[in-house]
Amino acid sequence: MEVVGLSSKDLYVQLLHPNRHILGLWQPDIGPYGGLLNVVVDGFFIIGWMFLPPHDPRVDDVMRRRPLFRIHMWETSKATVECMYGHKGPHKGDIQIVKKDEFSTKCNQTDHHRMSGGRQEEFRTWLEEEWGRTLEDIFNEHMQELILMKFIYTSQYDNCLTYRRIYLPPYLPGDLLRPGLFKGTYGSHGLEIVMLSFHGRRAKGTKLTGDPNVPAGQLTLEIDLSRPIQLPEIEKQRSMEELSRLVLEVHEQVQRERNPAQSGSTEPEPGAEGQEGGGREENQNGLGAASATPTTTEGAEASASPLPAPQPFVLPLGVMARNEVYPRTCKICFYGTGLIAGHGFTSPEHTPGIFILFDDNRFGFIWLELKSFSLYSRITDTLQYAEAPTLEAFEEMLKSMQSWTS
Repeated sequence: MEVVGLSSKDLYVQLLHPNRHILGLWQPDIGPYGGLLNVVVDGFFIIGWMFLPPHDPRVDDVMRRRPLFRIHMWETSKATVECMYGHKGPHKGDIQIVKKDEFSTKCNQTDHHRMSGGRQEEFRTWLEEEWGRTLEDIFNEHMQELILMKFIYTSQYDNCLTYRRIYLPPYLPGDLLRPGLFKGTYGSHGLEIVMLSFHGRRAKGTKLTGDPNVPAGQLTLEIDLSRPIQLPEIEKQRSMEELSRLVLEVHEQVQRERNPAQSGSTEPEPGAEGQEGGGREENQNGLGAASATPTTTEGAEASASPLPAPQPFVLPLGVMARNEVYPRTCKICFYGTGLIAGHGFTSPEHTPGIFILFDDNRFGFIWLELKSFSLYSRITDTLQYAEAPTLEAFEEMLKSMQSWTS
């Protein structure tokens, strides 16, 4: 403390105590794109680190991080806020705590974000940092449009952003694997960050970063842990028709359980349930127990029991995958749905697919309708001050997230 001429009391009173409410994990309001910010104490600084996925499609690579702002007391007896955005070093900024679990940042010198070569140079630099390549390297015209759209949209904020608090999902005994944050492949949109959480016999994948089709905050995956799917032997796994048959058999039974009148039954089958209240999610699945699977309680216990020995796995022919390097064995598979939508989140629909658990740190999802495969890999970075104070606080946050970007 003597080196910088600060007493412990000054540091606490002027820096740590006034800014204690912004420590933790946050999602920026950047339209459909979202993000992941961790505000931490680092020596004599409070720093806001934005975490970015690795370059597409290297899903197993480590996360990248970039400082967006910092607060310190190096030069005055009062805390100084600096914007770290751009390539010209720290410059003047402001932070305002809007309300509980929400704060805003403002850059007071946005000229520091500009480059001498104008927008063209800014775009080239951003593209190299964001995607690790040049526009000439990207031959897909649709992908070029998506990239340009993201640059135009995100750069207009100039680091003047509003952040809302989020928490890491709690881990409960009996969860299929440790919940947490994963980076996943999303076709032309590149890599996105997804939060995997467990809710009894269901698992949910919620987007922390998103795209113009399915924005951040939306439920991208919902997995029914009471409906395991037994993969056929390796030769038959190459057949998309065989995989579709297995998944659609379960999907049709789900629909019958949700609409018993249409199937001629007046009683719902054991384990069937309707939508949850409170607007928690758009639950398109009647998540009951299939005829050859456990009932509700047994299904939850089955997911908690020791998993079977790994079995060979191969993607069906004709399924698109951003990353051709994927695990060739898996532990277990479940029926689930994935959310797809048109540009601008139009006509959203939960479509059937299959969740594949490869190991404790990787899982996949085959989107039947898109004939596409997403591979997800665990984010292993240590994120500070990110635990939910209670299970109820996490559930409430999850409920609110969809409304932030809807």
